[in-house]
Amino acid sequence: IHDGRGAETQAEGEAGSMPGVLFAACELGVFDLLAEAPEPLGAAAVAARLGTSSHGTELLLDTCVSLKLLQVETKTGKALYQNTELSSTYLVRASPKCQGNMLRYLARTTYLCWGHLTQAVRDGRNQYLEAFGVPSDQLFSAIYRSEDERLQFMRGLQDVWSVSGRPVLGAFDLSPFPLICDVGGCSGALAKECTSLYPACRVAVFDTPEVVQTAEKHFSFPEAIEKDGKSPRTPFRRDFFKDPLPEADLYILARVLHDWTDERCSRLLARIHGACKPGGGVLVIESLLAADGRGPLTAQLYSLNMLVQTEGRERTPAQYRALLAAAGFRHVQCRRTGGLYDAILAMRYFLGFGVRSAGGDEPCLQTRPDGFLHQNLACPPMKARSSPLHGIWSSPKERHLG
Repeated sequence: IHDGRGAETQAEGEAGSMPGVLFAACELGVFDLLAEAPEPLGAAAVAARLGTSSHGTELLLDTCVSLKLLQVETKTGKALYQNTELSSTYLVRASPKCQGNMLRYLARTTYLCWGHLTQAVRDGRNQYLEAFGVPSDQLFSAIYRSEDERLQFMRGLQDVWSVSGRPVLGAFDLSPFPLICDVGGCSGALAKECTSLYPACRVAVFDTPEVVQTAEKHFSFPEAIEKDGKSPRTPFRRDFFKDPLPEADLYILARVLHDWTDERCSRLLARIHGACKPGGGVLVIESLLAADGRGPLTAQLYSLNMLVQTEGRERTPAQYRALLAAAGFRHVQCRRTGGLYDAILAMRYFLGFGVRSAGGDEPCLQTRPDGFLHQNLACPPMKARSSPLHGIWSSPKERHLG
């Protein structure tokens, strides 16, 4: 049937099929097999080693070539396949940046929820009940609906932060914060990246008892990660909506706020503001939408994913600024990293905004209408004492109450 939208309809069909191709190739072990092989393999050899049909394997391999996941060369009339740099980096288990665990979680959970996107748009709520028969009135009881599901999700986050951790943690200089608390820190993967990047800092991991129990069973916690005082190798086992937060100089909320409604985000941020040490702050790590909410595409797709899987959404810089302001934070800086996730730093006592330009009229740092920070080029170069804003000079006299 041709409805005058052939190209659009074809593109939609292709987009819907692509994840299935990737998931199948990962689950079958195509990329691992080709990585271990001493030379490129033909479809028959791949099928024999994987125990799959020759016909289906050839179709899958050729489609992976079109998706730039494999490359092929023909010798004496025979097609030989090998991994591309992309698949070698992100799809081979032996690679330190492999995203296989997250892809398995997406295939078994997220992709099934997306099958109910139409209903999610109609209802305005997540689709765990429809996809898995699991009530979602307690969100993370649905997300962590079994021990295996919780472990798969936690392993997936290990993959995510192996690639995205350093860019977001390096967006601001966090070295002035000696004690950091990763709220909802899960397996401690981001905490490990943080202590690697800032070796003088200590990081406390804060999560629910069930998550901590799984983390202690399946993941290691280096000595650099701060633990509960009574048990030096045990992370904080608490609910961040109900239980007291540990005192810290900086709180990290990574992929947390996008799970929740504005009301619950405001409640959590207010609790953090109340627990925060003087001169401390909060680092929010999320995928930022454009100022008008219409892009970038990745953040928009993540926001739809929040619709089918959580209570929340992705937000614009201005929306995060409003949430932080309602919680008591008055000074907010947003920075795009160029990767999947961006960084927002909000300070309770702000370091640096008291600095004026040479003429004395304009701040050296100014906030644009879209919520991002830019530097006033009229400012003379300054030799800085370290602050969370790279190269911005500050002193105790210039700390302003947020």
